[in-house]
Amino acid sequence: MSQSTTDARRSQTNRNFFQTLELDTRLLGMIGAFVLVALVFNVLTDGRFLTPRNIFNLTIQTVSVAIMATGMVFVIVTRHIDLSVGAVLAATSALMAMTQVRFLPGPVGLEIGHWAIPWITIAAGLALGALIGAVNGWLVGYQGIPAFIVTLGGFLIWRNVGWYQTGGQTIGPLDKTFMSFGGINGTLGGTLSWIIGGLAILFVIFAIFNARRTKLAHGFMVKPLWAEFSLAAIATGAIAGFIGVLTSYRVPERVVARDPGRFGCEAAEGCAPVYGLPVSVLLLIAIAAIMTVIARKTRFGRYVFATGGNPDAAQLSGINTRMLTLKIFMLMGVLCAIAAVVASSRLANHSNDLGTLDELRVIAAAVIGGTALSGGIGTVYGAILGALIMQSLQSGMAMIGVDAPLQNMVVGAVLVFAVWIDIQYRKRVGGK
Repeated sequence: MSQSTTDARRSQTNRNFFQTLELDTRLLGMIGAFVLVALVFNVLTDGRFLTPRNIFNLTIQTVSVAIMATGMVFVIVTRHIDLSVGAVLAATSALMAMTQVRFLPGPVGLEIGHWAIPWITIAAGLALGALIGAVNGWLVGYQGIPAFIVTLGGFLIWRNVGWYQTGGQTIGPLDKTFMSFGGINGTLGGTLSWIIGGLAILFVIFAIFNARRTKLAHGFMVKPLWAEFSLAAIATGAIAGFIGVLTSYRVPERVVARDPGRFGCEAAEGCAPVYGLPVSVLLLIAIAAIMTVIARKTRFGRYVFATGGNPDAAQLSGINTRMLTLKIFMLMGVLCAIAAVVASSRLANHSNDLGTLDELRVIAAAVIGGTALSGGIGTVYGAILGALIMQSLQSGMAMIGVDAPLQNMVVGAVLVFAVWIDIQYRKRVGGK
């Protein structure tokens, strides 16, 4: 048997393996790109990039952009764009900061630390985000103004609305419960992190085999049993590895010494707690799951992708595309408010430059994650992975001493390259 024949069969076997597992080749490509970026920076930083501490910081730094990127997928899929997300984040953050630091303890008379303060604050932020999103959606959907113009105006308006709310001041410190959504100030510790991880593993295994059972019950073709077990093993390894890394990051002794009781210790001596899973990451996972269900399992999600694929056909088929547009932008506004909670609580205060350039990072994350600017195609998990790749590039470059202007240049080049790769991929698939 010739070498070329052997190579061809091996290649065919590999293709059949991935096809049998029904793995998204684009997802595999993005995972490969992320692994490559991580390994390169790990070498350049003498092994500091892949330490538990840096991975922990990388995850909490990614969350706010990733949350907004999940909504940007819906916006771009319907052939729109939102250039105002960073400004909306700043405006909602300013309102939430003023609410918990000035309004509720002042005119309302609630004591600082009152249990209701963080929840009233978050509700106010979500309401403002939904209102701004509804205004954007109404202007785009019902008044026919291009989304580019509406959100470009919003980019200029809402950040300065935030500035006027605070008078240009930095507002803080924020409520302790509110700050638990920010990452380092809110983690689950080792035991609870492993409990959550174990439940996640059980849920994934159940979902895989329940889907198989449902397909069999309805007479659909299913993957071989070994493929199902392989997917379950991959998912289990990924979840366990992620939790294992996060629970390897120990709280520094100086931090424990300030308040041993916070970590369940009577004294700092002999106390070695770990940070574990951040609440903000858990929030991102929950949002990603909800947005994925909306995209795949609901009528709203089907309408979004149908409209993006062919707006005229969608409208002729009876879809109220104007109301759909309003709902999408309102959802985007709510996600901006949630991202504002994470971003401001991570910094423990609101500053007027919060969310600067986030609109570009969010759009880049969605596009790098495979969302087509021409509409109709995009995934939530792809956008989150795109946000992680973006943050890895920026963090890695910062660790090796690359200055900010060059970092932005590299990110811009990566964005253009990602779009070029996407175009070439679609040409290749379309040509088959």
